[in-house]
Amino acid sequence: MFDALYSRQSVEKLDSISIESQLEYCKYETHGNPYREYIDKGYSGKNTNRPAFEQMLEDIKQGLISRVIVYKLDRISRSILDFANMMDIFTKYNVEFISSTEKFDTSTPIGRAMLNICIVFAQLERETIQKRVTDAYYSRCKRGFYMGGRIPYGFNKTDTIIDGVKTSMYIPINEETEQIKIMFSMYKNPENSLGDIIRFFKDNNIKHLRGSCWNSARISEILKNPIYVKADADIYNFFKSIGVNIINPVSEFAGFNACYLYKGKKNEDKELVIAPHKGIIPSSDWIKCRIRCLNNRQSTRTCKAKNSWLVGKVKCGRCGHSLSIAKSNTKWHRYFICGTALATKKVKCIGTGGTIYADILEEYILNAIKKRLSEFETLSKHEKPNSKISKNKIRIAEIDKEIDDLISNVAGANSILMEYINNKIDKLDNERKQLENISFTYSKSNKYIISNHVQKWEQISFEDKQSIVDILIKVIKISDGKIEIIWNI
Repeated sequence: MFDALYSRQSVEKLDSISIESQLEYCKYETHGNPYREYIDKGYSGKNTNRPAFEQMLEDIKQGLISRVIVYKLDRISRSILDFANMMDIFTKYNVEFISSTEKFDTSTPIGRAMLNICIVFAQLERETIQKRVTDAYYSRCKRGFYMGGRIPYGFNKTDTIIDGVKTSMYIPINEETEQIKIMFSMYKNPENSLGDIIRFFKDNNIKHLRGSCWNSARISEILKNPIYVKADADIYNFFKSIGVNIINPVSEFAGFNACYLYKGKKNEDKELVIAPHKGIIPSSDWIKCRIRCLNNRQSTRTCKAKNSWLVGKVKCGRCGHSLSIAKSNTKWHRYFICGTALATKKVKCIGTGGTIYADILEEYILNAIKKRLSEFETLSKHEKPNSKISKNKIRIAEIDKEIDDLISNVAGANSILMEYINNKIDKLDNERKQLENISFTYSKSNKYIISNHVQKWEQISFEDKQSIVDILIKVIKISDGKIEIIWNI
């Protein structure tokens, strides 16, 4: 039998003890007995998934080891559970455990108790370090620092200083950004698919400048990334509407800089931060493309979705659930049913006010679209930015935030404070309505109009119909037999 000298080092740092130094301390404890070295370099102590450690346990079970010697307790484990399991194995096979710098006697109760106390502190230290690293990461994210990772297509990086701290920022590569602009310019048009972009690039010999091949996944990834957008109030409102936590105030969304979209502390959370580099894609184009990507993912183009180009847009005005298509043997064949009833098969939601036949609803919505488009007399394919509109949108977003803050104080408010809150909300709401009317007046003549597609409705594809509805309509609510269309224009 021999002594096992175990050493571990996760990362080489100037202030950490090396593998060689650890082994020198351990060799002193052998007092001339035969020994074997077990070394895990580049492995963390948070778990036991380490090749040398696993080999050592196998040798223990084979009866080859009489003592395990380490430089310090946290070299072998920083987890209470893992350490407890390890000590059970040591006890079962009569293996003595020695920490050369901490001098534990595992043959006595007090020695074992001290050992357990030390492992508790070792785990606490690991978790504290882990939290500090996580907090530092998110602190840097929120300040717009470069966080590493693959450099996105269209950019290179250069050194910069933010808040007195050295970091990096992106700078555009002209040849690559020109390709990206073509992608957004094509995909914002409902007539073009991702496949059309790939074919256009192939026909015009536009090659991927980093050695890869163009495919729908790569292009879709670019179209969804806010690192390219000129972030303005529309971008702020878009991400707010889909539940993203926005770090910067709306006043910083001035239409110049791009954005970083990070994962929050919980993986399902997302956080949006203004980036230090300039955006290259107008917000209107980016949002059109992003909405198309979202709908591609949500509808998944299944046979069920193919039953109506309104699927995903129609919601119950009473319970808020989406209406899905069901089939019947009547002459109408298809009808919409509330998602509550479809999911439970027991609860019947009567909020819609009766049966909604798909053919009739589609005809009604198509006529509503034609009527809506007839209100616009001009056709503009390139919207010109209007500084007054941008300022109004920023102020509207600020008003929404002020109203939300006031409402959050309602729970603990007395009668005097309630009166103040109500008056303040009324004033803010009136200001908001005035700003919305002004914005509509200025933007009416610049709205994207696709009347040509509507006139050829029966000839265009199912996907094109969905795309047009995505652009024109935000949601269709049906309750008590009444239809409310909330427009994007």
